[in-house]
Amino acid sequence: MTKNPKHASLEGRATTSDDEAMTTRRRAEVSSARAEGATAGQRGYALVALLALMTLIILATMAAAPSIRQQTRRELEREAIARGEEVAEAIRIYIHLKGTPPTSMEELVEGVAPPGVIRKRQILRASAARDPLSSDGEWRLIKANDREFAEFIRAVTLYSNGRLPVGNDKTPAMLNIANSFARLTSILSTGSSDEASGGEDTSMSSKGPFVGVASRSRHASILTYYDIERHDKWVFTPFFK
Repeated sequence: MTKNPKHASLEGRATTSDDEAMTTRRRAEVSSARAEGATAGQRGYALVALLALMTLIILATMAAAPSIRQQTRRELEREAIARGEEVAEAIRIYIHLKGTPPTSMEELVEGVAPPGVIRKRQILRASAARDPLSSDGEWRLIKANDREFAEFIRAVTLYSNGRLPVGNDKTPAMLNIANSFARLTSILSTGSSDEASGGEDTSMSSKGPFVGVASRSRHASILTYYDIERHDKWVFTPFFK
């Protein structure tokens, strides 16, 4: 039986339409797959870039850490010097008002009454009475006949080109104490009894009048004080200024 040409034309058009639709779907599927692949690739590149950035940040932080620690130590040393010199000035005022050196840090913090006055004069802040370089914050009290004080006098003398510097305070009480210092270097032996640096001095401060304070930290310093490069060798005293 012969097909109707009209029907044949319609069937041909339907087949062509189906083919075109299938081709379009395939193209859409391929395009979608490519898009998904590109998106996945972009995500992969972004992840790699993020990991690289994090690695650079970690490396930069590790490189900066020693410098940060050094700067922190330097600031603590500056604070220790500032507080130590406050203590030294308080000792000077105490000697002026009492005629003798103090015997405890508490006496400096509590203050001292000038002659003929009942009310005490504040001469030292409580914060300055603490050493920022030692773990317990306790200054070591340095007496006029201590070996550490004699070593400090020698260091100051070397710093001053071989001459023991004369202090600016000429009051009788200060001069009487200072006149005994020139003999202290005789207690030093020709050798050195210094132990290796590090750790802290945990010995008890002996009772009695003291002329200065020093840190209990035995670490090497970043800053220098009269060219001295160890915390426990820095003696803060009102003499030699």
